[in-house]
Amino acid sequence: ALPPHIAQEVKLLRTKRGVVSKFVKEQVADSDLTRLDPYGYTHWLNDEIINFYGALILDRSDRHASNKENVANDRGKKRKGKAPEYLKIHYFSTFFWPKMERGYKESRLNKWTKKFDIFQKDVVLVPVNHGNIHWSLAVINFRKKRIESYDSMGMYRKNVYDLLRKYLQEEHMDKKKKPFDFTGWVDHYDENTPQQENGYDCGAFTCQFMESVSRG
Repeated sequence: ALPPHIAQEVKLLRTKRGVVSKFVKEQVADSDLTRLDPYGYTHWLNDEIINFYGALILDRSDRHASNKENVANDRGKKRKGKAPEYLKIHYFSTFFWPKMERGYKESRLNKWTKKFDIFQKDVVLVPVNHGNIHWSLAVINFRKKRIESYDSMGMYRKNVYDLLRKYLQEEHMDKKKKPFDFTGWVDHYDENTPQQENGYDCGAFTCQFMESVSRG
């Protein structure tokens, strides 16, 4: 059961109509929230909910990075406990994967990273929609030199590894003007990935995979 204050907040949200919440460029409406209702007409999470969750993870990572830059100003202050560590994350929205499938140049994917260097990140999160019936998570893990795929239905997704390797090569050629060095890189598939027990929880699992990976 939810804590009382959270349950009250959820109850209040359910009374709202139209756009319920906005965060950066993302927003969710009352129709999206019905997907989180155990008695709703569908439990399959949509782009809006997954992108909203991804934006929250990205914001947390950015704020943590900003705080680390200012840590020198706080050295004289006493703190209780240890501050949580978060990786340097980039989150690509659910609209990135279909564009990548169409092709790097055709989809002008170089525009997606104009304002930052993706190769300076620890981890890149890429939610994947398979045939509009299933969600999984693809990850570029620069820290561990791995292309990772997390699928709550236990599917080995060769196309995920192939496409992300192709993307890294093309992005590196575009930004660094030389091939990407794949020395030591592996395609990682974890047979112990948590599995869903129904036909609709893949979106929720994908969000939790993002949460877990973003914490290292």
